[in-house]
Amino acid sequence: MDRAKYYVSRPSSDLVKVLGLLEKKPVIAIEAEGLAKDELMERIDAFAMSAVLLADKVVQSGEQEVPQVEATTDNELREALALHGRSLYERGYAHGSSGNLSVRLPDGLLITPTNSCLGRLDPARIAKVDAAGKHVSGDTPSKEAFLHLAMYQERPAAEGIVHLHCTHCVAVSCLADFTGLPPITAYYVMRIRSLGLVPYYRPGDRALAEAVRKKAKKHHAVLLANHGPVVAGKSLEDAVYNAEELEETAKLFLLLEGRRARFLETEQIADLEKHFPS
Repeated sequence: MDRAKYYVSRPSSDLVKVLGLLEKKPVIAIEAEGLAKDELMERIDAFAMSAVLLADKVVQSGEQEVPQVEATTDNELREALALHGRSLYERGYAHGSSGNLSVRLPDGLLITPTNSCLGRLDPARIAKVDAAGKHVSGDTPSKEAFLHLAMYQERPAAEGIVHLHCTHCVAVSCLADFTGLPPITAYYVMRIRSLGLVPYYRPGDRALAEAVRKKAKKHHAVLLANHGPVVAGKSLEDAVYNAEELEETAKLFLLLEGRRARFLETEQIADLEKHFPS
């Protein structure tokens, strides 16, 4: 599916809501061929606004209410992956073609393609794999899709996963005597609590999936030695926020190295866990 066709198939939510009212009324056809995405979306949104104004008049005149039509979940998830990928890339959490994101589906998952840049994801080309890891549609999935599958299998509540090669997390994962991040801030405790450490494996090595699986039983965030973090969340957005908090804590850890630092005490951590249970 090309980009123009994809966005035509995903009109704005306002337009979706009033299409039922416009079946017998004249509408303007939108010609997508040759239009840039931004120009196409402007035309769609302009059409949607006209439709909303018309619908308001219809409702005020006593005709039927605007029907509520839910957007396609698959398309919304694809757009969310592209949105968060671009955000992470533009803010320096990802670089080049490193890192991958995924969301759980009832029959598998959507995952960013192999060798793709998180800053330039095409929603229509995002890969879909089934629960066994078989490629179903879209571009070739990330070679690390098996890491995501292992995490999802061990954490039934997880709906999104972020794997990054972010600078500070990778840096601490290379420290010879690294045993984990201390409770530097309340936000680290609230979002990560406990970080699982996974020894080094070659990227793409299937043994890495089993190593992640073992840690995922007790940890929703793990750090791969000389590689980077794999972080799950209750949604894709939650996973992104968790991963960002982990990276910022790793940065603080390195900034504080060699200095006398004050970390949260046991009683303070217990208080946070009481007020912000996972």
